[in-house]
Amino acid sequence: MSTQREPRLSSSVTVTSARHLSLPLSAMVAQTRGAGQASLQKLKFHDKLIGKGLSTDVLLKKLKNLHTQLAELDQDRVDTATLATVRKELTHNTILLHKDRGVKAHAACCLADILRLFAPDAPYTHNELRDIFQFFFRQLSTGLRGSDFPYYNEYFHLLESLSTVKSVVLVCDLPNSEELMVDIFRDLFALVRHDLSKKIELHMADILVALIDEATSLPSELMDIIMAQFLDKNVGLDNPAFRLAVQVCNNTSDRLQRHVCQYFTEVIVQHAPDEELDDIRKAHELVKQLNKSCPSLLHLVIPQLEEELRVEDLSLRTMATHILGEMYADKGGADLVRKYPTTWNFWNLRRNDKSPAVRLAFVEATHGLLVGLPEQRDFIEEALNAKLLDPDEKIRAAVCKLYSQLDYETALHHVTEPQLRRVAERGLDKKHSVRIEALNSIGKLYSLAYPEIENGDQGAIKQFSWIPESLLQMSQSQEVKVAAENSLAEYVFPLIASSAKDPEMEEPIWTDRLLTTMKFLNERSIGSLISFSGLKIARPSIYERFVQCCRENNGGIIDENEEETIRKFNACVQRLSTTFPEPQKAADDLCAFAKLNEGRLYKLLETCMDTQTSLKSLIKSSREFLRRIEQSSAGVLPTFAVFLRRASLRLINQSSIPSLLRYLQRGDSTGDGYGTNQAQLLANNAHAILTSISKHCPVVYKAHLGELTKAIADERNPRLVGVCLQALAALARWDKSFAPGDKRTIERVMRFALDSNHRRAKYSARLLATSENKENLCTDIINAISGNLDNADDHKLLAHISVLAELAQTAPDSFESRSEVIMNFIVKQILMSPSPPDPGDMDVDIQWIERADVSPSLSKRILALKVCRNRCLAHAESDTALDMAAPALKMFFALLENGGSLHAENDDDAKVKARMRLQAAVSLLHLSTVPKFAAIVTNNFISLAITIQDPCYQVRAEFLRKYISLATHQQLPPHFNVIPFLTVHDPEADIKNMAKAYVSLAYRASPPGAKMNYFEMIFVQFLHLLAHHPDFSLTQDSLPDMAKYIEFYLESVASAENISLLYHLSGKAKTVRDSESHLYSENLYALSELAQHIIKDMAKRHSWTLQSLPMKVKLPTGILRPLPNAEAANKILKQVFLPPGALDWLSNQTKLAKANASEVRTFERPKPVRKSGEKRKKNGGRTNGHAKRPRGSGRNRRFGDSSDISDGHLDSDNSEENTDDDINDSPDMQSTLSSEDDPVENRRPGRDARTRAKAKIKQHVQKKVGRKS
Repeated sequence: MSTQREPRLSSSVTVTSARHLSLPLSAMVAQTRGAGQASLQKLKFHDKLIGKGLSTDVLLKKLKNLHTQLAELDQDRVDTATLATVRKELTHNTILLHKDRGVKAHAACCLADILRLFAPDAPYTHNELRDIFQFFFRQLSTGLRGSDFPYYNEYFHLLESLSTVKSVVLVCDLPNSEELMVDIFRDLFALVRHDLSKKIELHMADILVALIDEATSLPSELMDIIMAQFLDKNVGLDNPAFRLAVQVCNNTSDRLQRHVCQYFTEVIVQHAPDEELDDIRKAHELVKQLNKSCPSLLHLVIPQLEEELRVEDLSLRTMATHILGEMYADKGGADLVRKYPTTWNFWNLRRNDKSPAVRLAFVEATHGLLVGLPEQRDFIEEALNAKLLDPDEKIRAAVCKLYSQLDYETALHHVTEPQLRRVAERGLDKKHSVRIEALNSIGKLYSLAYPEIENGDQGAIKQFSWIPESLLQMSQSQEVKVAAENSLAEYVFPLIASSAKDPEMEEPIWTDRLLTTMKFLNERSIGSLISFSGLKIARPSIYERFVQCCRENNGGIIDENEEETIRKFNACVQRLSTTFPEPQKAADDLCAFAKLNEGRLYKLLETCMDTQTSLKSLIKSSREFLRRIEQSSAGVLPTFAVFLRRASLRLINQSSIPSLLRYLQRGDSTGDGYGTNQAQLLANNAHAILTSISKHCPVVYKAHLGELTKAIADERNPRLVGVCLQALAALARWDKSFAPGDKRTIERVMRFALDSNHRRAKYSARLLATSENKENLCTDIINAISGNLDNADDHKLLAHISVLAELAQTAPDSFESRSEVIMNFIVKQILMSPSPPDPGDMDVDIQWIERADVSPSLSKRILALKVCRNRCLAHAESDTALDMAAPALKMFFALLENGGSLHAENDDDAKVKARMRLQAAVSLLHLSTVPKFAAIVTNNFISLAITIQDPCYQVRAEFLRKYISLATHQQLPPHFNVIPFLTVHDPEADIKNMAKAYVSLAYRASPPGAKMNYFEMIFVQFLHLLAHHPDFSLTQDSLPDMAKYIEFYLESVASAENISLLYHLSGKAKTVRDSESHLYSENLYALSELAQHIIKDMAKRHSWTLQSLPMKVKLPTGILRPLPNAEAANKILKQVFLPPGALDWLSNQTKLAKANASEVRTFERPKPVRKSGEKRKKNGGRTNGHAKRPRGSGRNRRFGDSSDISDGHLDSDNSEENTDDDINDSPDMQSTLSSEDDPVENRRPGRDARTRAKAKIKQHVQKKVGRKS
């Protein structure tokens, strides 16, 4: 023993003494120091602790006595010689290995006191000290598990002594001390998990800290034990072992930094490339946890992570990017950025990493940074903005998804509105996954924000209220339609929650959400919303016909008319499938549903589609239907979720009517529309919805006839009366049994028909025209009005003409009784009266005026044209129809010829002329739905068709919209379908997009026979129209423009199946001659050659085979005539009519176009949204083929306008209802759905450039109309 160096305690050890065992050492300290250096204290204990026959009780008693005496001795005054005997006996095996816990507990306390009293020199050899410390920690491990364990005070004394006296540091001087240190760490971390007192945790921490501070080296196993506490599944301050590890690490950070770095390096840097990455991931997770709890440990690790950002190993680079991102997002992220700026900079560069996986890790990590690093918000937003345009779709989708994971407060305060709009723009991304994430993100954010929007929070309104409008605009794109509508249905307009106890009580809240959302929609978006609601679907709808076909198909077991039944079913499936993004999958799902042949599913669908279904029944039936579908055939669920939403009135139905009427009553009763308070805005939106119901789905009013009849008696509320009159008229037109029969109501309606409110007068006349006593009532009105035309003031005259326009069609016999007087007045006093420009109008370039600003004088002119048109339509079946229509047709063409004036020399106001030529063109479209009128219009078709190239944007847009509404249901002759292809040169994308959407939907939805008749066989007529186009010439400037018309047609219609037919048709154009002149014939032949060249080029590019067709084609005889003889035919076929070099012109034009296209960025952003009222520069341009106009509101035009194209089929257009919309409606009606006469917002038009077309068109009109009349 004397040969070994005595271990010594650290000089920094605090030496203490105590008087009694029960006192904690901290309380004893004050009593340990005596007054000066008195005589040394001697141990008075002289008993033997070892010996034969010593019982456990006796031994325990002796040890207690010894412990008491030792605890009272002061370290500075003790006579250590008196301790020699007990010092040696306490280490005897009979005591250290005794079976009794009490003996060992007291012996351990005595040994701890011996070490305290001998400090700083330990009175034991290295081996004895090893045994002693092993004995100490065995006792602590087995005994210190709770205050209810035996000898808890003794164990606590032992632990406290080790902590305060620091005698445990003697371990560091022992040979192979690393093993003992590892055991101590392992024992204490295991012991602390028993949820001991906070004081015990502190003492344990002191012991472990002392060991780390005094150790010359730290074994790797010790670091493993410490680090393991940070990788525990239950990491957190509620975990005692984690708390202990945090205390130890924070108190020894300077010492542990190097060891932590070494630990990290060993695990990560030295791994083989083919090894599993689990250990590496754990190491990175460890770094993240250390950063949260002990960031000072990572001083050497952060540079190591920075190096990982630069290594070639993709896994390391990805993990480093991910972990650093999470560390920056923690509460200490700002300090991390400040302390390690180079690491932050290198991490930022990972957003442009060559690997998509690293860029994805960067994007995913930025979620926490939006909140955790507010001072870096601008940079983060810039980075995410760039990643929205990343070449990899997964990156773009991840950025969009990130915003769906934000809570409301984060999205409101830590994200800018422009950034949210950029996320919304990804809803038009080329990739489906990106579109889905973008649309879901903004939908979820709106759902979170809606309560605050409803409460009028201006911050929420500014940040989120634009989202529904954006979704509605994007829903006009066929590729985006389903995803955008799903987001609208799920987040913006969700059905009442299933937890609602009584849906009927929740209905006002449901309607209020709709009206509140509409406050932030523009007119075009409200139109899209009405389409989305399903109100505009023609009934019985295609969805109802599908269910009926399924019933008849009977799961494939058909008893009779099998061939016809299958044909109808397949036609229905084909038409429905084209309305889905994946037509083939939709068709398969529809057939799979039919094979289920479950009567309950049919019944539930029919309940949902029934216009009389209440909200409560709709919710119940919808949920049962989807649940049953999921159980029966889960694969078809997505398709039928869309089917159900489109087929049912889930947004506006008959349950909405009472609430809508109440909202309308609460608003401004005068209906002037200028109120801005909450009630007024909601009333305006209720007005818009009720008007749309009247136009498109009046059957919804069926259960509310009494309410509507009662409401028209409230004459103190003119707007309510007008809306209810319109609703009653629409309902009575749908079913005449709903026409009023009681005398009081009829008298009231008669009075309305003769008053000065033109809206009430018009709808009153319409309502009376459905009554049983129609002839007498309408005749009385006609007589009263015709006798008062000369004496009525402007407002009453406007109301009278509104009534006349209505009755001219709905009560033609009554109208004809005074038609001579009426028509004479309308033509001479209204239409032929001058309309010079206002001298006070400073902006003479404006060619359009909003409906709210239309003067009574202009309104009368437009209504006068409607009178003429409706009179023709009313007598369409009569023998005198052509004679009666000839003057009107001549007048309409004259208006088109003269740019909106009846005579070329008239100096009319440009705004009046724009409105008049629009109304003339629309009237001709309506008249063309009658075959005998269509023949006359066809002879002058060029002048009507080029209205689509009018210099005024609003005229072009409204004309195209009305054309689509009529062409949808094939009400117009097939050759009218050439009109959309004239939009290829339109300077505004929305016109071209609307036309392209119509052609795409109509062509895909048409059966093969209709495709040929309405889209393929018209190719020759299209070439004939181009031959007569005022811009046609065989010059280098003009010919490429003609080629673009043909290319646009072929891009929309051509396919491998019909390319040979189109080639054959283009060749046939050289086998006939133009019916008018040789010049036009040569134009046609040149276009024939041009078309064949373009078709061959397209076939080559698509690897399509051009086959010769032996079929005979019947060409239109009205515009084409046969050649006089075979010799002339051969001469024309051999002659080349295209000028030399024409094909080179076209080739150069194509190369230039491709070069320009290659410069476009991969991900083009939609046009930025402009605020309404923002000034724009005026653009001039050519009329035909190059019509120009200043740019309108981007929010209205950006996605094109296909609001009349709904669910892949074109919405029903209640022709009479839409035709007779008032021009001079009150301002509150500006939010109603755009219809035939609804103008779009004011835009500054380009200059009038119709000069080149006038002479040629005038020849057509004068010669042909004059000849026919």
